[in-house]
Amino acid sequence: MSSRQQWFYRVRQFISALVAIIHLEERVLLVRVLSDPQLLLFERMPRFVQRHSLDVYHTLVRAGHTNPYLLQAALLHDCGKVDEEGRAIPLLYYGLIVVMQHYAPGLYERAVCDGRGLLYPFALHACHERRSVAYAESVGSHPEVVQILRDYAERRTTPLTNALRAADDAN
Repeated sequence: MSSRQQWFYRVRQFISALVAIIHLEERVLLVRVLSDPQLLLFERMPRFVQRHSLDVYHTLVRAGHTNPYLLQAALLHDCGKVDEEGRAIPLLYYGLIVVMQHYAPGLYERAVCDGRGLLYPFALHACHERRSVAYAESVGSHPEVVQILRDYAERRTTPLTNALRAADDAN
């Protein structure tokens, strides 16, 4: 993807996040797919993160994936973007994070390491995948869901993490 295409993709992604909607039939789907404690994790996320997670889920389903643990992992893979006190990464930070990771990785790493005050969302973002694993495990998710999330967080290549990463990258 060219820089210009990537820029347009990110602008479209930001606008989609601003107007994110969760449809009633998707709420019904969530009740069917997630346990009650998992549903509480999902509902803690900001609506734009919920929308992203649902889009990842739908991408996997359209690709023919039916593994219930993979589909649960898709819905929970970003639940760690909310900390233990319920603080989430503000939407405006996502643009900064993407730009800094791509164009100024050293500056991003310094922001992550400091992680205080206005830099807290960078630290929260940097460890959200590991936090998602811990949250999923703490609410009694099936061990396979936890393992998929753990493999994803640790960048292990498996057929399930490959599918999750492709769907995540597509959304």
